Amino acid sequence: MSRITEIRCVLLSSPYADKDDPEIKECFPNGPKRTIGMVEVTLENGVTGLGEGYLAVFAPLVFKSIVELCAPQVRGKDGFDIARRVRDLRSLCDYWSLQGAARHVIAAFETALQDAKGKSLGLPVYDLLGGAKSDKIPIYGSGGCCDAKEQFRREFDQLAGLGITRYKIRSVKTDILRTVWVLEEAGKRGVRVGVDMCQNLADPPQAVEDVVSFVEAVHARTDQRMIFVEEALGPDCPDEFRELRSRIDVPVCGGEIITTPKEMIERINADVYDFVQPDASVMGGISAVMDVFAAAGKKETDVVVHAWGGAAAIMASYHAAFAAGGKLVEYPMLTFPLGAEMIGDQGRIVDGELLRPTAAGLGLTLTPDMEARYPFDETAVYSCALIDFGPPPDSYWAPA
Repeated sequence: MSRITEIRCVLLSSPYADKDDPEIKECFPNGPKRTIGMVEVTLENGVTGLGEGYLAVFAPLVFKSIVELCAPQVRGKDGFDIARRVRDLRSLCDYWSLQGAARHVIAAFETALQDAKGKSLGLPVYDLLGGAKSDKIPIYGSGGCCDAKEQFRREFDQLAGLGITRYKIRSVKTDILRTVWVLEEAGKRGVRVGVDMCQNLADPPQAVEDVVSFVEAVHARTDQRMIFVEEALGPDCPDEFRELRSRIDVPVCGGEIITTPKEMIERINADVYDFVQPDASVMGGISAVMDVFAAAGKKETDVVVHAWGGAAAIMASYHAAFAAGGKLVEYPMLTFPLGAEMIGDQGRIVDGELLRPTAAGLGLTLTPDMEARYPFDETAVYSCALIDFGPPPDSYWAPA
């Protein structure tokens, strides 16, 4: 047993991506900088642990307020009894946030406690969960937020440098020629491509027929085939996802927006997806992702963890994947110096595979100097009120 003596909310902002990337122009009105929100717990043995909630990318001050509300509920209690602490937090939040924002904050607490317990015992977090099932996991590069050929070529070079042969791009239903161009260029390099259709922010979202038409139109113009379509429909469309699976020959996946293992397990059991994409910083922590892996195993459904937050979010999902025998994980390609510095050598990629981290806990580093160099900027938030600059004309992507 080791009591929780201190809880601190940590908000930091770092340069992010490239100012000319479409995601930055459309979703970061104040420029290429992103905020992450973490919970730091300190145990009575002096050990600290870090966890992250993805909410802070969008609403950092909301994240901070919920952390401050939750802190008294767990302060002074046993930090090694993580399941009990999660129940304590849920008893405080479930009435008004059974799903959604509070789950992101609970995720930060749960992950921070896993990190602190692992460091206290001198063990990587995956060893707290039964041990790693492998020494390395194949990885796919997650980028493709591009609207210019030179941006894609830059990312192809990045993939080649890491030996990665799977790549995810972002496309909407009108991006037919652009998607064809990427598939063709990737094929020349031995890279296979999946497509994120970005409907997790769409209201109303596109229809099944839109996705079917998109897939058919792309595949009619190239012999290269998409290896999956992600978030192709709205977040509250499980029946439509199931219909989509019956109408296209491309694997259908999703789940990064689901905030409870219960809902994701219901979708797994209902055959909504070909594979699911839980995120520890969204779903309530590492243990929640482990619950998803267990349920998916019974249905022989693959789990590919979503990893798009800061260092603590990414490493939480990676540790779950190593502990549960994940066969593929996501690697965010957009530049984020703070995240890279915190992860250090614990996120090594060799020949397209993520090597098993070896440090105790999550393997993260956060120093006062780093906090001073990446101070919180209240303007550095992801805006869901998208600014549509429009893509280049189809003629730009047409074959020469």
